[in-house]
Amino acid sequence: MQRVKQFIIELCCVYTLISVVGAFVNIITGTETNNANVITMFLSCAIATFVLYMHRLFDNVSPLVMIIVQYLAACFLCALMILGLSYFYGPVTPWGWFEYFRSFTIPYIILAALYYYRVFSEAKKQNALIQEIQQKSREKNSGEV
Repeated sequence: MQRVKQFIIELCCVYTLISVVGAFVNIITGTETNNANVITMFLSCAIATFVLYMHRLFDNVSPLVMIIVQYLAACFLCALMILGLSYFYGPVTPWGWFEYFRSFTIPYIILAALYYYRVFSEAKKQNALIQEIQQKSREKNSGEV
């Protein structure tokens, strides 16, 4: 249950950040968004957050392979989502696919970098703590002999 709460919190933070940046871009460019774009943006955030949140499944592979596989999985799931949404909103043109994946990839790379930085820094802190505990344990054991 704790992991579900953490996922929902991260999804809300990511969606809020993307929405605010999107609002600023719309203000600067003088464009507007519609409900289909808002739904697509939320579903894209949910997919990206879910895929990034599954990094523990890739603990046995190198970080670079993990990052590439997760990006490709996110793109695949987003393509399925776009195909599903095109059933309701009409077909997607080749330029629309290009625009979607460009609009998805740029924030994904930025937010994934922040996410992985946080994950790897937490792992580094945990590793340092484990080494400190092991060192104190060795010092205690060597003093008892």
